[in-house]
Amino acid sequence: MKSVLSVMVEGIRSGDRTTLSKAITLAESSLETDISFTWELLEELSKHPGHALRIAVTGPPGAGKSTLINSLGQKFIEQGSRVAVLTIDPSSQKTGGSILADKTRMHELSGMQKAFIRPSPSAGLFGGLSPGTRAATLLCEAAGFDIILIETVGVGQSEVAVRELVDCVILVLIPGSGDELQGLKKGIMENADLILVNKADGATQSLANKAVNVLNAVLRLSTPEEDQRLVSALPCSAENGLGIEEVMQEIRLFFKWLEETGFKQKKRSAQRDHFFEATFLNELQHRYLKSEKVKSLLISVRQRMKDGNLNEYEALKEALKD
Repeated sequence: MKSVLSVMVEGIRSGDRTTLSKAITLAESSLETDISFTWELLEELSKHPGHALRIAVTGPPGAGKSTLINSLGQKFIEQGSRVAVLTIDPSSQKTGGSILADKTRMHELSGMQKAFIRPSPSAGLFGGLSPGTRAATLLCEAAGFDIILIETVGVGQSEVAVRELVDCVILVLIPGSGDELQGLKKGIMENADLILVNKADGATQSLANKAVNVLNAVLRLSTPEEDQRLVSALPCSAENGLGIEEVMQEIRLFFKWLEETGFKQKKRSAQRDHFFEATFLNELQHRYLKSEKVKSLLISVRQRMKDGNLNEYEALKEALKD
């Protein structure tokens, strides 16, 4: 009889969506048994790695990220690709719940046979991602998807963690709301490979064009001469499709450049190393804090601090002296 692991590996590699969904649910779990199983599953699947292109769509709330993904996803499918979409919705700080409403704005894409859309809660994790986003990405690759689109929460400048997961970061801004000024901030520009000013139609078309001109001028001035590629800003309207062909062309050119320069492989290698280090340190912390001796020490030190016998710096020194 085949093991549960073998059955799940076969199901994912054959593209079975039910198995894929179950695997992603396990990857999002905080239970130690589920985490251990997910690691074993990904270890097996890594023997036959996928070759999907990973694209993140980020930007402030209301910028039209879901609508843009709906348009881009359909274009990729028309070109023969299978598309997986991972959307991250913010979780309530009080209840931990999440509305998971992004999928409702991808009505056309969600009805296509070659599309798979999976909403996930952020679970309070900073960086615009869900705790299981990296695993979900690898699982979708193993299931044979060619394009993986990740929509981040939309919390502004904290959304830099996605850079350690994808090949291309698309920053979406809105004209006339001050959001285009966000693109002028160094941290965001350094993390974007393409900047789109969305809703460039009707009354806001002129504002969008002005914002694009400002952004491109700043990008030209702020890009170091040694950089081989200049990030550009484009206007578009995800709602009615204006400029989407130009966006697709820019994405194609970007991935061609990544392959020709070898940057894609270098980036993937750096991302794996970053994941290893971050996960290793997290596991060390988790296992250390499980120690009964450590738990007792922390309770004692915190009580002494609460009683006024130690300040916070003395407490830290006391807790870390061994």
